[in-house]
Amino acid sequence: MNTETLDPRYRGVEHWPTTCAVEAMLEGQMAAIAALQTQTAAIAAAADAAATRLATAGRLVFVGAGTSGRLAVQDGTELHPTFGWPGERLVFLMAGGADALTRAREGAEDDADAARVEVAAAGIGAEDVMIGVAASGRTPFTVAAITAARDAGALTIGIANNPATPLTQAAEHVVVAATGSEIIAGSTRMKAGTAQKAALNLLSTTIMIRLGLVYDGRMVAMRVSNAKLLRRARAMVAELTGIEASAAADALARGGNDIRRAVLIARGLVPDAAAALLDAHHGRLDAAIAAIG
Repeated sequence: MNTETLDPRYRGVEHWPTTCAVEAMLEGQMAAIAALQTQTAAIAAAADAAATRLATAGRLVFVGAGTSGRLAVQDGTELHPTFGWPGERLVFLMAGGADALTRAREGAEDDADAARVEVAAAGIGAEDVMIGVAASGRTPFTVAAITAARDAGALTIGIANNPATPLTQAAEHVVVAATGSEIIAGSTRMKAGTAQKAALNLLSTTIMIRLGLVYDGRMVAMRVSNAKLLRRARAMVAELTGIEASAAADALARGGNDIRRAVLIARGLVPDAAAALLDAHHGRLDAAIAAIG
């Protein structure tokens, strides 16, 4: 596997001047992002397919082990506060369970049977979308989960750092960030992890955009959970409707701090009608606005 091989350029890195070592690691991080340049079409195709599958129902399922699993869980966890993606429509299958998020349980990645049991227990099926992440592309837990989910009819997306591996062969959609050798051989929390994080960000954000949870470049479905976000939400309502700040604050309050409802209220709807219209259009503000002209 390319991600496991030793790059002779970095032999003896522990003896380099610290600045030189840091510069070399930064160069590796930049190369990790560049590795995704050939994958934009693959990411877009996966996002379009996922959004189609999730348009009215279904769950996003994130699967991984070790560093890859932690990155997957982090990405999925952020979808609720950022885009209002319902928590009940998120599933996390982490090798070794939730404890493995903060305490390494590397042996758990080899337990393919556990993955199959978890997929069955979660009731993964045809309405769901599973994203599996593995630097090697060979992690038994992740490959088994993807295989079981696909057999159950779910849409499957694999993110790996090595091509032509069991994960890339098992998943329906594949993103391969070929980051190659690490500065510290085998430490895939470096370049491979950076590329995985970027790929996950691109993929999940594009899915949310295609699902209509972004309007005019704004996070109109975000959860208003603190004072900072309340100020941001009020500003969004004012910007999107052209009304004064005080009127925007009032519309937001009447809409239960839901930005999309507040925009519709500012356009003349009563709160119940705004909520019903959004529900009828699966939360898409653009479609709701079009419906009222």
